[in-house]
Amino acid sequence: MKAIVVTDQAAGTGGMKLAERPKPQAAINDVIVQVHASRFVPTELEWPSTWTDRLGQDRTPSIPGHELAGVVTALGYGTTGLSVGQRVFGLADWYRDGALAEYVAMEARNLAPLAGDVDFTVGASLPISGLTAWQGLFQHGRLQAGQSVLVHGAAGAVGSMVTQLAREFGAHVIGSGRAADRQTVLDLGAKAFVDLDNGALEDVGGVDLVFDVIGGDIGKRSARLVRAGGAFVSIVGPAEARPTDGIVVDFVVESDRAQLSEIVQRVRDGRLRTNIGHVSTLDEAVVALNPTKRRKGMTIIRVRP
Repeated sequence: MKAIVVTDQAAGTGGMKLAERPKPQAAINDVIVQVHASRFVPTELEWPSTWTDRLGQDRTPSIPGHELAGVVTALGYGTTGLSVGQRVFGLADWYRDGALAEYVAMEARNLAPLAGDVDFTVGASLPISGLTAWQGLFQHGRLQAGQSVLVHGAAGAVGSMVTQLAREFGAHVIGSGRAADRQTVLDLGAKAFVDLDNGALEDVGGVDLVFDVIGGDIGKRSARLVRAGGAFVSIVGPAEARPTDGIVVDFVVESDRAQLSEIVQRVRDGRLRTNIGHVSTLDEAVVALNPTKRRKGMTIIRVRP
């Protein structure tokens, strides 16, 4: 099969190559998915799991890209809950080859059904951003209706999902970002916007929950805004500062079939929209994933026409 592979961590995305790789085989509880669309997150090249297995042994050349949508073509021994020919989407294991390929082997539990009225490119755009937003708000942040949420990077892949889900849940959402993102963030449902380049972050006042995708100085300053009993949720590693009286959570997203189903249902009925900016073929993926200028929105690789 054709696949994008990486072999050199120092080379970054510039070291990606289109290559021929063996078609994967299904282990116990696995499925084989014929990939129709997938997505690559640049930070994958900083993760140890891209380069080594769980025992720390080199596993290159490895195939990146862990978000996918496609069709089940085979079931491993003992696999239940899915069937051959079923449309699915989900999040592949970090320590196994990913989905920038024509086929991927993964545990069935990491996939959810994808209805026929949802395009494969949309399905591939949802797992990391959707699950990160869901888990950060509801599992870790313990968001309650009526609370206030400060969402950093609110126009980005994760931030846009956080903004929309928090708004739907009845929260007062304050989004942050660059000045050019203001209208996008307000259109997503935020009640206010903070320009991080020119605005005064501290003018926001106290909030019940901060969802941080930036870290650094912005994270430190934001932690001081959390009200007593509130939460500071980060996806960029351990927080360098913490609220005076509140919880701090930094987490790594996990696949969850029930949550994926909740997320895609909201896309189907118009409550949630994804943030796709560019779609490319697998043959052109290396070029698409090494853009010469900043792009808005996610880049999705359409593996099959």
